[in-house]
Amino acid sequence: MLNVALVGFGYWGPNLARNFSSLPGCKLAYICEPREVRAQEAALLYPQAKVTPDYQKLLQDPEVGAILIATPVSSHYDLTKRALLAGKDVLVEKPLVADVAQGKELVDLADEKERIMAVDHTFLFTGAVMKMKELVEAGELGDLLYFDSVRINLGLFQPDVNVIYDLAPHDISILTHLYPQEPVAVQAMGARHPKHRQEHHAYLHLDYSGAFMAHLHLSWLAPVKVRRTLLGGSQKMMVYDDLEGSEKIKVYDKGVTITNGDLNSVYQVQVDYRTGDMLAPRIKHSEALRTEAEHFLDCVARRSRPLADGREGLRVVRILQASRISMQEEGRKVYLEELD
Repeated sequence: MLNVALVGFGYWGPNLARNFSSLPGCKLAYICEPREVRAQEAALLYPQAKVTPDYQKLLQDPEVGAILIATPVSSHYDLTKRALLAGKDVLVEKPLVADVAQGKELVDLADEKERIMAVDHTFLFTGAVMKMKELVEAGELGDLLYFDSVRINLGLFQPDVNVIYDLAPHDISILTHLYPQEPVAVQAMGARHPKHRQEHHAYLHLDYSGAFMAHLHLSWLAPVKVRRTLLGGSQKMMVYDDLEGSEKIKVYDKGVTITNGDLNSVYQVQVDYRTGDMLAPRIKHSEALRTEAEHFLDCVARRSRPLADGREGLRVVRILQASRISMQEEGRKVYLEELD
């Protein structure tokens, strides 16, 4: 039986509590929440858990094996570091931290203490993304050419992070999962609401060393909710629409064949369009967070590397920090080697 302790019972914490408390072989032993109203709600819903505002109590209890962190990004570094130093395994909400240097320190500390550190990149555990990964690895799309995502809605303005830090970790984690190569450079442009200090609308572009490129559109200030990703390949193209009820993934047998005639004349380039069938593959329908929770418990038991471990979390943070620098410098192309 693994005793876990949850830190934070705000927006995402209740989802973690619901899943971990219902898993066999796992006990929700503590909920740490300083706000009295939320602490009372937690105590009512989970009477088996000790509810406390004191984080140190969780760390000092030798019966607690893992800490679940669902707090604002600005607190992740301190809470995660203290948990690792106390010998606890950790699952931390995305993004891992706000700063690359802090992320590197936590990754090294987890290695030094031989602790499991996982980042809550929930979308990697959806049936849709798992199917996308399967199709990409099987070569169904051919060579990948581009990744284009839109994640917009009339959303919750965050006080401590901009829209990229809030929404982009979902898409970046999917991107790095499907296309493991590191980007070379990042460019970002964003806009702020006149009465808010954080960017609410942003465009993020990633350059790679080959022909592949990625583009993300993110917004808290859109009249409609869109969750759509396009993945283009040399053989086929794929559309992932998370708002679709059943056919979340559609694979299109569409593409072009380009042949050159007289290389000295652009008018001699010939383009043949190919249009074939559309396939909506069957995907597994289950709650991604529960699948992720089961995966985390298995990694803790086996002492194995999580799918979204600290290093994967750090890859996402590198892109986020580069985007922040780029926005601050009016869209300058920021090379990731600048962050090393």
